[in-house]
Amino acid sequence: MDDFVHTTLTEWGLSELIEKFKDEEIDLESLLCLDDQEIAKLIPKTGPRSKFKDKLKSLRVLPSTSDTTDNGKRKMAAQCESSKWQSPAKRRRDAGLGSYSERIILCDVKNIMTHVNNRLCQEDNTRLNAFLKAKISDLETDKRELVGVFGKSGAGKSSLINAIIKEKNLLPSGSVNACTTVMIKVEANMHNQKYEADIEFITKEEWKDELWSLLNFHGNNPDQEREEDEDYSEVAEKLSALYGDEWKNKSPESLMDNKYFREIPEFHQENSQRRKILTCGSAKELSARLDKYTRSDSKQGAGKEVKRWYWPLVKCVTVKVPNKELLQHVTLVDLPGNGDRNKSRDEMWKGVVGSCSAVWIVTDINRAAAEKEPWEILKSACSLMGNGGECQRIHFICTKSDLIEDMDELSAVDVREHILKRNMQAKETVKDAFRKIPKIKKHFSEDCLTVFTVSSKEFLKQKRLRPDDTEIPKLQKFLQDLNDCHSETLNYVSGAYGILSLIQGARCREVACQKVVVCKDIEEKLRQELDKVRKPMEEACKVFERCLCEGVENSKSSCGKHLKTVLYPSRVSGRGFHKTLKRVVENNGIFKTKKGKEINLNVKLASCLTDSIDEEFRKTFPNEGNCGPFNGVINTFSLDTEMLIHKYKDVELQLIFLKTEEEKIKTRLHKIIRERKKKIYSSLTETIEAIMIECYQKAATFSGKDTLKNTRDIIERHVYDLKNTMFAQTKDDMLAQMTKLKEHILKTLEETMQKSVDLSLKTDDFSIPDFATELEMLKLYHIELMGSPNEETSLISKALWLPAALPPVDSHSLRDPLSTCTKDGQTEGYPPNQMESQQ
Repeated sequence: MDDFVHTTLTEWGLSELIEKFKDEEIDLESLLCLDDQEIAKLIPKTGPRSKFKDKLKSLRVLPSTSDTTDNGKRKMAAQCESSKWQSPAKRRRDAGLGSYSERIILCDVKNIMTHVNNRLCQEDNTRLNAFLKAKISDLETDKRELVGVFGKSGAGKSSLINAIIKEKNLLPSGSVNACTTVMIKVEANMHNQKYEADIEFITKEEWKDELWSLLNFHGNNPDQEREEDEDYSEVAEKLSALYGDEWKNKSPESLMDNKYFREIPEFHQENSQRRKILTCGSAKELSARLDKYTRSDSKQGAGKEVKRWYWPLVKCVTVKVPNKELLQHVTLVDLPGNGDRNKSRDEMWKGVVGSCSAVWIVTDINRAAAEKEPWEILKSACSLMGNGGECQRIHFICTKSDLIEDMDELSAVDVREHILKRNMQAKETVKDAFRKIPKIKKHFSEDCLTVFTVSSKEFLKQKRLRPDDTEIPKLQKFLQDLNDCHSETLNYVSGAYGILSLIQGARCREVACQKVVVCKDIEEKLRQELDKVRKPMEEACKVFERCLCEGVENSKSSCGKHLKTVLYPSRVSGRGFHKTLKRVVENNGIFKTKKGKEINLNVKLASCLTDSIDEEFRKTFPNEGNCGPFNGVINTFSLDTEMLIHKYKDVELQLIFLKTEEEKIKTRLHKIIRERKKKIYSSLTETIEAIMIECYQKAATFSGKDTLKNTRDIIERHVYDLKNTMFAQTKDDMLAQMTKLKEHILKTLEETMQKSVDLSLKTDDFSIPDFATELEMLKLYHIELMGSPNEETSLISKALWLPAALPPVDSHSLRDPLSTCTKDGQTEGYPPNQMESQQ
């Protein structure tokens, strides 16, 4: 039984048949060959049998690809140009190639490559053989797209997610106190029909450190100071959730007693096992079981046994939902508003925000533009999402769009018109507000913003509004397009096709002369293309150096002003501020207040440097598309293999391999640039922090009457003493990282492509097994997936989808990609009479 059959039965809601099918060794091929008698034997009960037969019938039918004529291809090309979100997978779906078709092809090709790898492992470990096996192992890729969802409690965030994935009871919503510190990821469960939750805890050491901090700074203060301490209520809520009233007047050591964690033994495990898995049969059941890990109830009755709420110990929860192909490659992340005071949770928060392809800001439509919190979230996180991240889209989502006053006095038509008019006004108001925030515009153009006015209730009930009026379908389509950007099947098949082309090319004895000529042309072209890549990147580095030099001078003259905004905040008394500043220096210059506002001295000191390069950075490393001096030149890099294939037909197989290698290395370099640019951008504040850390450590030791004064003095003295070198060093560190990225790109391109040229055009290995049949099958699959069917593609229809009139025996040799011809003309794996009947 293969993965395809397992996954298919799960998605059909027939997971109870998996063990039976496994016992009978039913794989993809035999699944498609099942007749009525065999199905009746496998599935005795009428209900499941009828459901299975209906699903199997739809699986056997290949969707028509007749519309992909030249006109059809031109139409799809035009659509692709007009929408940068339309992926190859989307275009193939528009052309008629269904998701089942792709999954069958992917499963079949994986089986082929497993067979190829097994055959290669039986051979001597030559240089080419080892290279091929490494290439096969590198075929698997699964990059998920993250969509971050921000919104304060009561904004309708949970209801929105539930409506979009059509799971009414998954994430709890309403007036119950929701915990805002736990990150919840929602994605598809592609393995079974269960609703699962993977709960990851912080470490024991982290909780002990947090306890010490909470108790020493807040918990054991005198009553008068507690009333003045704005953070005390948060501390009390967090500790009361886990300990009830037992935390009061206790030491951190006593609160680490095992009796408080009996229900969660996973909390005591090593890092790799510090997770708790919940498995349920319904969304409602899972939601109920998750309560104690994601929510809080501070109103516990006196004298009763304490009910423990474990959210203070939870780092992240990943919820997996069955039958959600919409989320196969997409993860929705319900995010806390502005990070967390716990260091590991905050680092995870920043990592997720920086990795989001899109961010949704959810707020009530009645206060969409006036509500401060959504805009504060956007302003505080925009640098993480923009230059410091990979966000391409900001969606401002106004919820509860169906609610209007005096609704009873209006007719149904008037209600709809009134709602739609109000929603249009809300959209324009939000767009106007977006345009007026310079900090956001440094990282995002207006084109990145889309405003939605949604109603989750109306989408489910459809009483006053049409489904499209609720705009939930628009968000679903966005997720579907984002999901389809991952052409996993096409990428895998293209890579496999290139590998088998290299194998068969290495077996050719008659093309030695052409190989020499082509190799000379390719190597000269490689040198030319590397020069084209090098020059724009060097120019970009020079531009950054000029910008940063200006930023250094501005930093020297402005550092006093920046220090004052942090060390001497307006409208804050010194008596209350000394504790805040103490937390700042203890946490290396960073502290989050109760309301989520971040005090970050390192960011303040680096602000002139970041301001100097923000605009140029966005041009150099844009999140939208593959342009800019780095991504752009990678995108245009080409060895012109298509032209060479027409010119040198005898080495077509080798050139096909080089073509697929070129595309793979481009994809790999785009990923490297995306990740490294985040580190380059954050290096400005990280270098400042590293230079300031000695000062922070000394300031943290102060105590007593003059703590505030001494802390301010040492920070100011440290900055003024080092300002002539600190900002210049920060500039140099950033430029060094950019230079390393440039050199890494050039080295990777040159070494990868030169090695591929050497192995394809300078290496022969006649001992490698013959995979001609497998190569032909992959060629047909590749043609099918590229959306350019011709006469050959009819073979795939015969090969994969059996017409009911044909007996299974007549399709075996065509449908089995693993069958290979032996020297005597027989096919391995099938009796001679079956081959004869097929012929």
